[in-house]
Amino acid sequence: MTERITKDMARNIYFGGGLFAILVFVGLTFDTVKQIPKLSHASKITKSVALGKKVWENNDCVGCHTLMGEGAYYAPELGNAFKRLGGGDEAAFKAYLAGWMAAQPLHVKNRRKMPQFHLTPTQVNNLADFLIWTSRVNNQDWPPNIQG
Repeated sequence: MTERITKDMARNIYFGGGLFAILVFVGLTFDTVKQIPKLSHASKITKSVALGKKVWENNDCVGCHTLMGEGAYYAPELGNAFKRLGGGDEAAFKAYLAGWMAAQPLHVKNRRKMPQFHLTPTQVNNLADFLIWTSRVNNQDWPPNIQG
């Protein structure tokens, strides 16, 4: 074998490496798709959760907040809001969220202002159910700390 790499050797390395990378990518994709049902607990999506997602989308909450790391970084992460603000108690979290949404916008110096969306109690309850459902998704310990 010579010390120089030939064109044939380079072509074989290129195509062999490319094929290997594609096979690894396909394998990881199939593994991820297979795991999604047990990680997401999609079977627990209720009508209220779906309506809460609609409230989330219609009011562009993701324009300021992140949810499981996705969205804008202007306002706090809400993927763990149920655990962080409600302590795992659904009634306490729903009461907290209703009071928080009704009090907006807060006039606190040097604090970003969240707009008043004028949500109905049903919409706030649905949004709370959506955030509770989101907090129960197995997101593999994201965010890395409780404050998001």
